Amino acid sequence: MPRENAATSTHWLTGIHPVREALRARRRRLDCLWVRMEESSGPAPRERAELVELARQAEVPVEEVEARRLAQRVEADGNAQGVALRVGPLPELTLETLVAQACEPEPGGNLLALDGVEDPQNVGALARVAEAAGVRGLILTQRRAPALTPAVSRASAGAIEWLPVARVPNLSRALQELQKDGYWVVAAAPSTGEGLYQMEDKLLTGRLVVVLGSEGAGVRASVLAQADHRVEIPMRGRIQSLNVSTAGAVLLYDLVRRAEASGSEGCG
Repeated sequence: MPRENAATSTHWLTGIHPVREALRARRRRLDCLWVRMEESSGPAPRERAELVELARQAEVPVEEVEARRLAQRVEADGNAQGVALRVGPLPELTLETLVAQACEPEPGGNLLALDGVEDPQNVGALARVAEAAGVRGLILTQRRAPALTPAVSRASAGAIEWLPVARVPNLSRALQELQKDGYWVVAAAPSTGEGLYQMEDKLLTGRLVVVLGSEGAGVRASVLAQADHRVEIPMRGRIQSLNVSTAGAVLLYDLVRRAEASGSEGCG
């Protein structure tokens, strides 16, 4: 069941993509949609019509508002793109529920766990990559991880609206539980892991939990100790590090390539 997550709280999502995906996914409370009156400076007519129709289908009231009212809901980047959607919080699941959902409606798919990734922009970018790569769920910790704010949704281009999230008190113990459920833990370990492209396919297919750490500290030693496999992305240039969301994209899509080549389905 979803965890209690301040069910009565209210947020404003802004931007075409987050608003569209929230209306499509319907995973959170949807209160009302604001659309800027001046169409020429608001969303394009086709986008505007699409959002209004999605709101109608979801039985969400639509209100045309002046630009100055809409500006009050704009995030720090200063670009609401002419729309704002008042919503409740995204649900957060227990680990048990996340695992149960990971094999529905069809088998397959990995999980992504973040250890100490605290920047909402990075979490959002990783959620976007993960959802696009077919990851079935995101695991965050109760500490040293951001809340699922509108900033995360915006950074994910709305992908977090679709990606189930579990928040756990202790990541090491959560990984142990996942291993008991038949998952293999693959941790990114720059400088100490085995080269990603040298690892055999049989080690990186099946039910996997990919663990990524913060850009500075990486995956903590206590969490790394739980890993079945440690992997390192090869660096060929003078720069010897990648942004965590870029590293996540490289790793997750290499797993997609391997799974498709082997026909692996992941869940038993």
